[in-house]
Amino acid sequence: MGCQYFEVCEHGAETFTVAMPKLTFGRGCLSEAGPRFASRGIKKVALFTDSYLRDSEYVNTVRTSLIQSGMDVTTFSDIRIEPDDTSVMNGARFLNSDQFDGVVSVGGGSVIDTAKAAMIYALFPADFNDYFAPPIGLGKPIPGPLLPHLACPTTSGTGSECTSVSVVRINSLNTKFVLGSPHLLPVEALVDPSVCDTLPSNVVSSTGFDLLCHAIECYTAKAYTKWQKVTDPTARTFLQGANPWSDLAASKALEIAGKYLVRGVADNADTEARDQLMWGATLAGMAFGNSGTHLPHAMSYGVTHLMNDITTKDYEVKSPFVPHGLSVIVSAPAIFRHIAEGAPLRHMEAANYLGADSKGGTVDESGEIIAKRIIELMQQTGAPNGLSGVGFDESHVNALSDSSARQKRAIANTPKETNLTDIQNIYRDAIRYW
Repeated sequence: MGCQYFEVCEHGAETFTVAMPKLTFGRGCLSEAGPRFASRGIKKVALFTDSYLRDSEYVNTVRTSLIQSGMDVTTFSDIRIEPDDTSVMNGARFLNSDQFDGVVSVGGGSVIDTAKAAMIYALFPADFNDYFAPPIGLGKPIPGPLLPHLACPTTSGTGSECTSVSVVRINSLNTKFVLGSPHLLPVEALVDPSVCDTLPSNVVSSTGFDLLCHAIECYTAKAYTKWQKVTDPTARTFLQGANPWSDLAASKALEIAGKYLVRGVADNADTEARDQLMWGATLAGMAFGNSGTHLPHAMSYGVTHLMNDITTKDYEVKSPFVPHGLSVIVSAPAIFRHIAEGAPLRHMEAANYLGADSKGGTVDESGEIIAKRIIELMQQTGAPNGLSGVGFDESHVNALSDSSARQKRAIANTPKETNLTDIQNIYRDAIRYW
């Protein structure tokens, strides 16, 4: 596992923290929502979902279970795929419309993230940007605990049920940024892989690449010992860099992605593959919830900022729209080719977990080995051919780079120091791969 990666550095952190919700995994576990939340003394529930899922069997299962356990349930479904400040504030007003004492979210990452963020502004009103890190916001800490939150994911990628972050688009900047606080971590999660049985192949591909990138980024992130030591342990963020715990979850998630992603995309009747991908997404969420992601996610925000006149098959979202997992993966091969020299052994280990053919390769070739494996998976699942596959060419490189350079925390978590020129070169190399 490369323990030397965690050698203590001068002024660096000497400890790391692990935090997760109480988690239940398995087919049928959505029916446990009522008894589990009732055991916490919850009486009045705000149920967050989206308009596509509102009348689905999954939401009905959760709603019925809550009601049968004696809870009063009111549903909020005015949720934007890829949430923005407007939809978050609509959610906050909904929460303030009644005396809710618990929140349940049923949906993909957009639903779970909306529920998290809406609680912040309902309970602790502020100018919207105040809780975001500089240079976008003031970096104010969220003042205190939120409502108990039971998260029920319906896609196999986001891992948001296991994290203390919420990703929100700020409309005035037309770009996504991250809200982060230990208070955002759900108290409990129900992960029912049967929700993946009906997902279209392209959705499984996108969410699967999100879990894959979560896992690689966690495993190759800057070690927690290389982050500045925090004097107040209660102020320590869970986005603390790679650590022995995140390694455990990320390495297993990589194995799952390498073995089951192509199968899960190819056949929606392959329940073994789709169940495994759901478990992999949960593991990857546990990993990045305790380490943080880095450059592929930072550079994905440039893509979703500047995308234009594009839609994606199997997503009922108007143009422009590129699913999060695809926005992350299109630059990933070029990124790992560039940064692997900052932690070559870690990249070789990650490549091997992902099932790469590294026979005869040296550790100095780890970036190329892992890039080749990712490209194989992209080709086998019909992913876009780099940035060109989502509408970009070399004329967009500088604008993409300027946008992504604002994601300072994620960039700082990269194992190799990366500046604006590096990002420009990576975007240029990511235009197409085959």
